[in-house]
Amino acid sequence: MSKEKIPTTSAILALKAKKADFTLHTYPYEERGGTKVSAQKLGVDEHSVIKTLIMEDETGKPFIILMHGDKEVSTKSLARIIGVKSVSPCNPAMAEKHTGYKVGGTSPFGTRKVMPVYIEKTIADLPEIFINAGSRGLLAKMSATELVLILKPFAVSVAI
Repeated sequence: MSKEKIPTTSAILALKAKKADFTLHTYPYEERGGTKVSAQKLGVDEHSVIKTLIMEDETGKPFIILMHGDKEVSTKSLARIIGVKSVSPCNPAMAEKHTGYKVGGTSPFGTRKVMPVYIEKTIADLPEIFINAGSRGLLAKMSATELVLILKPFAVSVAI
């Protein structure tokens, strides 16, 4: 049996530099499959698979929002909470420019540009999470506590 080749990504390097406790899990990536597919392929609850979304305010200032895989972000609530007029998802080219990751493989760790990170507050209550490790089809499993310690995100309640 050949050992699967796992790419070394900026996210993995950043996690190792922080001496994070995590394990890597691969799955066959499907275009537009999202967290539903990754959860099914790994046999885990989609609620514990965390999406890394790159958004921007009305001035184009980017930021990261982490959300449960089975939830959406209320952009109106998020804008109100962070004190801006509006927020919207970055287009894929801009998201890639800000993070250095292809959409579908975006990780909050080791991004090209340092951006504020917001997290749906209930994520911190999960015993373990699966979050993108910087490549399509590659998730890092870690405790939610570890994620919060490393990223120091701002907790918000914007899930719908």
